[in-house]
Amino acid sequence: MLFLRNLSRFTVHLSRMTRIAAKSMVLNMVTKRSAYRVVVYSVLLLVVLAVSGIGWGLHSQSFAEGTTDLYFKTPGIPQGPPAPSPQETVYARIGSFDSRLLVWFVTQQHTYFGGFVLALPIFCVLLEFLGLSSRKPALALRYDGLARDLAKVALLALSVTAVVGGLMLGMFLYFYPSFMKYMGGTFKAFMPVYAFVFVGESLLLVTYYYSWNRMAEPALKWGHASIGVLTNVFGTALLLLANAWSAFMMAPAGVDAQGRFLGNGWHLLHSALWNPLNVHRFLADIMSGGAVVLAYACYQFFTSKTEQARAYFDWVGHVFLFVTVCALLPMPFAGYWLMRSVYAFSQSMGVTMMGGLLTWLFVVQALLIGVLFLGVNFYLWQSMARLRGGERYQPYYQLLLAVFMLALFIWLTPHTVFMSAGELKAMGGASHPVVGNYGVMSAKNGAVNIMILVTAMSFMYYRRANRTMVVSWVKKGNILIGALFLLGALNIIWLSVYGYYLPAKLRVGLSSPQAATTLTVLVVGVVINRMMLKGALLHGPVQWGKISLRGMVGLFGLAAAFSWVMGLMGYIRSSGRLAWHVSELMADVSPWAFTPDFAFAAKMVTLNMMVFWVAVLTLFWVCQRDQSPVMGEELAEENARVLAPSSSQEA
Repeated sequence: MLFLRNLSRFTVHLSRMTRIAAKSMVLNMVTKRSAYRVVVYSVLLLVVLAVSGIGWGLHSQSFAEGTTDLYFKTPGIPQGPPAPSPQETVYARIGSFDSRLLVWFVTQQHTYFGGFVLALPIFCVLLEFLGLSSRKPALALRYDGLARDLAKVALLALSVTAVVGGLMLGMFLYFYPSFMKYMGGTFKAFMPVYAFVFVGESLLLVTYYYSWNRMAEPALKWGHASIGVLTNVFGTALLLLANAWSAFMMAPAGVDAQGRFLGNGWHLLHSALWNPLNVHRFLADIMSGGAVVLAYACYQFFTSKTEQARAYFDWVGHVFLFVTVCALLPMPFAGYWLMRSVYAFSQSMGVTMMGGLLTWLFVVQALLIGVLFLGVNFYLWQSMARLRGGERYQPYYQLLLAVFMLALFIWLTPHTVFMSAGELKAMGGASHPVVGNYGVMSAKNGAVNIMILVTAMSFMYYRRANRTMVVSWVKKGNILIGALFLLGALNIIWLSVYGYYLPAKLRVGLSSPQAATTLTVLVVGVVINRMMLKGALLHGPVQWGKISLRGMVGLFGLAAAFSWVMGLMGYIRSSGRLAWHVSELMADVSPWAFTPDFAFAAKMVTLNMMVFWVAVLTLFWVCQRDQSPVMGEELAEENARVLAPSSSQEA
């Protein structure tokens, strides 16, 4: 016991050393040696995690009796500590201040920065591959320059992430000792793996950025891109390991009824929510990271003093909106998969999140998602101002908007609302006999799929705006695309109506054919549209920088909505556990523990988002100071001849 006590003190000292070193790094991160500090602080974090894992792992183990896995129902021998008793989970406050708020703030910042650091290298590799595959030297140079600028920001952001992560670890050790002892003892085998992956990603990112100029030759460029791919492999592995903790806290697996680890590491990782949470958070990180770049591009667009700079940042915003939308489109299905898995694991948790305490948060979340899709469509139609000939498709905008708003109203309709006894009596129940039908998931799944189809149609019109198609089968192609979208929409609506006549257990299964229908229409429609545009004649090049001011304001609002909804969904996911640190195993019995209401959570999420944005935009400013972006050729060129071949257009 004395050895364990000393080891615990040594761990705390190491954590303090990490925080002191972190403060020093923040004061000097603008120097050229920041890359080396990333490695140093990562190694310090590795030591802390490894020693902590050893310390937590040194406990008395009982191998005398076998027991059964709580989730998988397989037999096993206890090899980890039991969940702490209620007496051990009464955590102190900082005077009258609840330490949970401080932990919430720091943890959310770490989550934001972690997602940002995951997303940026992915963006860099995608841009680098686009540059490698482009046949236009100027465009390839612009893609490569943007990728290099983002890699520099990612390197500096990784330093901040390590600092915030070390601070978060120290706070958990100090404020929640029994919780960390239990989680560390249960996941002790994965602690060194997590630290190794983190250090590996740090080294690879340093190598990726500082080898950019040395591997600029065509023969070495593909090798350099491969380093970026490997960096993203390590980053994704880091996300999967971190998600294992979150999934375990909501839906424990690999342990017995007392919370003791049974020796099967795969069961410990592969809990009921691990796979859907991995997909959901991966897409969320792409959206959150893309939203920050969008906000930065909008800010630079508003403050630029030259037409060339405005054109460049208009182009950056367009590129990253496309990347962000690619993550947004499957997000409703990933969220539905996650909530379906929550219901399958614990119906009470699912009811709490979607039909109880957190119901109205999901209504707000639905509103935000509707705003996101509406904002994307608004930006696409405003973008037609930079395309000659785009006015031809303006009449279709009103029709698409009408269909979209109808689907949006259905998507936003709640199933039940808070009412007085008199209102309940007058209406004859908790749900309206007509409007209440549109609040069930059968109708909402159909509505969100229709919104996705409308967004896809807007994108196809945008691609056609400044082109005249010359293929011989234009009329047949338009009829084929129209029939495809019409039949797809009818199938989605029919499945939504059919779901009313099925039991709830069968109704949830209809989301799969609806998603398959939407995906089929999207892929086939875009492919046919691309084939029809082959050899098309241009009305003129894209006039970057000519987008309306309200279009860029809408894009900035989209970026804010992306970040805000990610923070809100993180709160909903964590609050679903209510008073449990680990569901049904470890309760928080502190007398001052509480689940914040929506107003409180909204303020906290907004504060977190604003602090994160200020910090990240500062990183962009530091990295771009005294350095001009690589713009390639003049983006605002307007002297291209009318009806030029489409091969001459900038992408």
